[in-house]
Amino acid sequence: MKQYNIVSKQRQKKRDSKERIVDFHPIYHNFNDKEAKEQASRCVQCPIDTFKHIMINPSYCRMGCPLNNKIPQWLKKTYEGDIEGAFTLSHEMSPFPEILGRVCPKKGLCESNCVIEKSEYSGVSIGEIETYFNEKAFEEGIIPNYGQDKIKKHKVAIVGSGPASLSCATFLLQEGIGVEIFEKEDRCGGLLTYGIPNFKLPKDAVKRRLDWMKEAGLIIHTNTEVGKDIFINELEKDFDCIFLGIGAPEGRSAMMDNEYANGVYHVMEILTKAQKRIFNHDFENSILKNKNVVVIGGGDSAMDALRTAIRVKAKSVKCIYRRDKQSMPCSEREVSNALEEGVEFIFNQAPKKVLVNEDMNVTGIKVAQTESMIEKETGKRKLIVHEEKLLDIKTDIIILALGFSNKIFDFYNDLNLKLGRYNDIVVNEKQETSHKHIYAGGDVVRGADLVVTAALDGRTAAYAIKEKLASKVLV
Repeated sequence: MKQYNIVSKQRQKKRDSKERIVDFHPIYHNFNDKEAKEQASRCVQCPIDTFKHIMINPSYCRMGCPLNNKIPQWLKKTYEGDIEGAFTLSHEMSPFPEILGRVCPKKGLCESNCVIEKSEYSGVSIGEIETYFNEKAFEEGIIPNYGQDKIKKHKVAIVGSGPASLSCATFLLQEGIGVEIFEKEDRCGGLLTYGIPNFKLPKDAVKRRLDWMKEAGLIIHTNTEVGKDIFINELEKDFDCIFLGIGAPEGRSAMMDNEYANGVYHVMEILTKAQKRIFNHDFENSILKNKNVVVIGGGDSAMDALRTAIRVKAKSVKCIYRRDKQSMPCSEREVSNALEEGVEFIFNQAPKKVLVNEDMNVTGIKVAQTESMIEKETGKRKLIVHEEKLLDIKTDIIILALGFSNKIFDFYNDLNLKLGRYNDIVVNEKQETSHKHIYAGGDVVRGADLVVTAALDGRTAAYAIKEKLASKVLV
């Protein structure tokens, strides 16, 4: 009987933890040619389009991807060594594949829906391969299509420059529609620039995309806040349509006593300050340096803050999470990376009070022990807080990483936008708001969500705007 060599699933190789904690460079090495071809060979090329309509609850990689990426097709091209073919296929559905290949969680999405994921061999390393062939294509001088050869007709204003906005801009430019972005920060990119640390997403990858888009005609206005530096009625007058991609910028509260003491920060403030110091080559003036740091939360943003604190030489770095390790919403890889880098985890503890001195400076945090129990009546898991089992933890800095909420911007009233119960902008299936010339997408619609779903919203809006402008229904 013929023997087959089974290729096991491999992830990208990591830099040693002692090496990587002294800088903000990416911790993973991209696949080389041999690794990528070997991992791409593991795809069994499921006949997705043939069977997806006749199966009950089918599970395929493309169906797990919000963008419906042509994953099997570009895996096959990668195995065959056709880098340009794989590159072209990946850009048909995605605005920035090499970025999503790095930051998309994969778990619960494409890789979890791979048909061999539940086997002893695990699914295909989709994200790593996606990053590989795109970076390989860039090295070979292949540039994405941004409608460079098209005369730009019509004009669309985009407020905010995060993933939803950049996705919308990408597909609009490809269709020959002019785009201007209005961004309140000093750099474009939103979450991709300031919310995801450089060790997970190198900022030259974001800048490279923006440079290509500008060469294709994109106009970017930084340090320009809508409602302050320019008014929404000006954009209504000067542009055919507007897309709002302004995120969910409000950090959630822990509802602790003394939460507004000196030394308590929301996670995005810390991550933004850290990235700005990197841009300015200032690695010495972090407010976390030589401090005892506590991060409250268990998501990816919490892991980002913890690992950032390690890199700026905090004296100690602890994570407090109210449930157990298995319940953390962040990826297992992020927890493993944080542990390797020196983070201490304290599970089953709920924050109760910020301890302060007479000047209202943080000196510690009081936490209460928690326990997860199943309610007999409902069968649902409930968190019990034992208020009598208290613990004081010494710290100088507390970072709240408890998720994000929507903010009501002043110009919403000017547009008479319909809002949901969580101050989210209500849109239809085309990402169109209650105002017929205004579209919205990403976290401002969904609440805090994934980069890939924001990219989907931007793409959907772009195609809807194109359809509207083509029909000239602008009155």
